[in-house]
Amino acid sequence: MRLVVLFFSIWFPFTLSSQPPLKLKMTKIAFGFTSPVALTSPQDGSHRMFVIEQSGKIHIIKNGKVLLVPFLNISDKIDRLNVAYSEKGLLGLAFHPQYKTNGRFFIYYSAPLKSAEFDHQSVLAEYKVSENPDRADEASEMILFKLAQPESNHNGGCLAFGKDGYLYVGLGDGGGAGDKHGTNGNGQNLNTLLGKIIRIDVNGEKPYAIPEDNPFVNKPGARPEVYAYGLRNPWRFSFDRATGTLFCSDVGQNKFEETNIIKRGHNYGWRIMEGKHCYDPPEGCNVAGLTLPIDEYDHRLGISICGGYVYRGMMYPSLQGYYLFGDWSGKLFYLKEDGGKWFRGEILVNGSTKNDIDAKVNSFGEDENGEIYVITQKFYGPKSPTGAIYRLGF
Repeated sequence: MRLVVLFFSIWFPFTLSSQPPLKLKMTKIAFGFTSPVALTSPQDGSHRMFVIEQSGKIHIIKNGKVLLVPFLNISDKIDRLNVAYSEKGLLGLAFHPQYKTNGRFFIYYSAPLKSAEFDHQSVLAEYKVSENPDRADEASEMILFKLAQPESNHNGGCLAFGKDGYLYVGLGDGGGAGDKHGTNGNGQNLNTLLGKIIRIDVNGEKPYAIPEDNPFVNKPGARPEVYAYGLRNPWRFSFDRATGTLFCSDVGQNKFEETNIIKRGHNYGWRIMEGKHCYDPPEGCNVAGLTLPIDEYDHRLGISICGGYVYRGMMYPSLQGYYLFGDWSGKLFYLKEDGGKWFRGEILVNGSTKNDIDAKVNSFGEDENGEIYVITQKFYGPKSPTGAIYRLGF
């Protein structure tokens, strides 16, 4: 993830990139946000969309308008953000599958931590809606866990519920370059949550329980929350609504950006591998037991991948099954499976002959009906709320 804050078993899928471009339109549906990093829906029949600002606010788009009063404002809980660049902040939001009846939702944010060894702490917390459906009960916070972060970057922060009803949480490797913390880094260390996607049960005992079929339950030296590991900085993952497949984009180190299909107990290689290439050691690495990406691209094409969604909406039937994603540099792409092989192509928007849009791509979002949105920001500065939300389509 490279965000600028306005603040204030081996598997070798075969991928080709020489596919014809997909020509789409970007329709602006809301603007004026400050560093927007996520958009989601509570699936409660209200058709509202909730937009996260990195500095600590969640805004509601309702009936085509952004409500003046935020749904939630935790700006006072956020660790200090650099005005030019930061990967900290309010980074994730997920509504409980039964939100319509229980009013529960979950957020992931960066909080201060007074420590000489750590930069800050990541917090996973539960909140409830107030009697006003457009306002959260800010006094209802219940902390599920706090995790000390050695560096300011690689915080992950994506949250999503699977069809199994469990909450999935993405965490980066702790930051810095080369997964430098710990004897062999955090990505390959099963005794830490850093560099992992974890899966927890928030429907029973507090603060959470461990699903019995998590892959490392009762494994000595492993955290039972871990669902998959070997990740550097999973900047956005999502479930395909139709198939339940979990797609995750992992930001690269110096050379390669990758997209993975996440499976229970699989090791995605970092820091042994960067994409499909040896990283540590730089040559002759042991790939036994690693699951490699379904797609990668190098830094001649982009600089920081941003995961998206498989299109399952109703407005554009010909987009069914396309995985739409992008890069912070402003490029948009798609992946399409054909005969077990994955193919990548460019997305050209609004009649352009290039797949660069005139803005940074911070994230993607999905509404109640499965339509997909691009979350962008253009200019930077503490008084420049240039974040905008665009719907992708024809």
